[in-house]
Amino acid sequence: MSKRSPNQERESTSISPTVFHMFEKLIGKRVLAIIDRDFGFEGMLTAVSQNPSGIWLTDAEAVVLRSTLASPIPVVVGREKKRELFVHLDSVLRLETMPEGQ
Repeated sequence: MSKRSPNQERESTSISPTVFHMFEKLIGKRVLAIIDRDFGFEGMLTAVSQNPSGIWLTDAEAVVLRSTLASPIPVVVGREKKRELFVHLDSVLRLETMPEGQ
């Protein structure tokens, strides 16, 4: 029999739900999921999954990002149309919301 309480086992096996609650507030908004320094996905956030941990994007586009020494903030320089896709949170470096007009 385990000497750990059920609460301790639950805490050690799950990711904090607060991150998922924050993502659920973004459902219906356009987001940019940055996967790599030069690559990411932009689309409408439609669902958040806890197991496996990830997000579903619809009307998605794969985007190429570029930054320079003169302009260190990454700028989208290329797009490729995708449909729906699942992005695992282990591969996401940063998630940004896009302004309403874009």
